[in-house]
Amino acid sequence: MTESRAFAYVDVFASTPLTGAPLTLVTDADGLADEQMQALAREFNQSETTFVQRPVRAGTTYRLRSFTPSGAEVFGAGHNALGAWLWLAESGRLGADEGTFVQHIGDDVLPVHVRRPDGRPAVVTMEQSAPVFGAVVTDRAALAGALGLGQDDLLAGRDARVVSTGAGHLLVPVRDRAVVDRAAPDAARLIAALGAVDGEGCYVYTHDTVDPAATAYTRFFNPAMGIWEDPATGTAAGPLAALLVAEGVVEPKGRVVVEQGHRMGRPSTIEVTVDGSQVRISGSGLVVAQGTMLVPAVTA
Repeated sequence: MTESRAFAYVDVFASTPLTGAPLTLVTDADGLADEQMQALAREFNQSETTFVQRPVRAGTTYRLRSFTPSGAEVFGAGHNALGAWLWLAESGRLGADEGTFVQHIGDDVLPVHVRRPDGRPAVVTMEQSAPVFGAVVTDRAALAGALGLGQDDLLAGRDARVVSTGAGHLLVPVRDRAVVDRAAPDAARLIAALGAVDGEGCYVYTHDTVDPAATAYTRFFNPAMGIWEDPATGTAAGPLAALLVAEGVVEPKGRVVVEQGHRMGRPSTIEVTVDGSQVRISGSGLVVAQGTMLVPAVTA
């Protein structure tokens, strides 16, 4: 026995189709069991598949759940959530062209602002959780080796450390863009390095950017979650912006522009602002495909 569910394909943090971070979105996911959502995430085989559900907490607009192809549920407000709100805006489910809504992700209840300037694709601004600064890597040689780099490729005088604004990722500063592009992680060694500092994924970054107005050029790896490389990672860009403000690299309330996905041929631009403990991430994107999927019923 099967049922039909609608889905959409959204390019997030993109201004043209086939760029940015691809997201599959199951648009009416009420009643799906965890194993059905995990099976759909395996079928779509994107870094994350997001499921839009009716709210279960008072005062929230929608509940969002996201799974990787390995079946792991992921949290934090990144491209997984931003893509959902882009589709909600484009589909007319939010009513007005501009407004503030509330999303429920994991244990977090976070505000979202949506606007559609002059009929162009919607721009979504989401608040992430307050930054939490975690462990610093002490074995730089082991970390460099896990990334397929030399220890001198890591940026001198700057620590690699875990920061979370909903998901804790290891942020690794390196010398230049060539080093970022040359990174070739060994999955087992990187998983071990991440486990040693309680990190979920790894964000390699430099201030040597493609656009001189940008702040950082990045790549993201998360082998433990079944994500080899992600072209745009809002749950890592938020922590990076918070860290750069904390380190004095960026002025408080300044605009942080993060480049990602260039090495994959899917360039993405992520904008972040940090004001004290408040981290906001902004971006746009495009709904590039829609369809239906047959889903097997859960057997007892």
